[in-house]
Amino acid sequence: MSTSPRTAPHTAAALHPAGDMCAHAAPGHDLHPIQKRLAAATPSRWTDAIAGETSADGWLELHAVDGSPLPRVWHHEHLGDIVHPGEPVALHGRYHVLVVGSSWLNVADAPSLVG
Repeated sequence: MSTSPRTAPHTAAALHPAGDMCAHAAPGHDLHPIQKRLAAATPSRWTDAIAGETSADGWLELHAVDGSPLPRVWHHEHLGDIVHPGEPVALHGRYHVLVVGSSWLNVADAPSLVG
């Protein structure tokens, strides 16, 4: 899968299915426009992956296409309506961005939530 997330629109509906904006820009909450631009400007940092299981508390398992290890990621909303197991996704580890189709999400990985 060749990832080209630069073309995805940045809209509230793409961030939150209900169209609500989140008041937080910390990892796992709202995607800041600058965060999106930085991720789009550094294409070598994207990892193609396949979505695994989602949990009701916002966790998503990821499986890298190349077999490299990936952390679980978290979003403050349940991701089950946005991403389904087996679906291709792209993760930008440096800027905490997950792209699912045309949706861009700010995610936290498990190590960033510790301490």
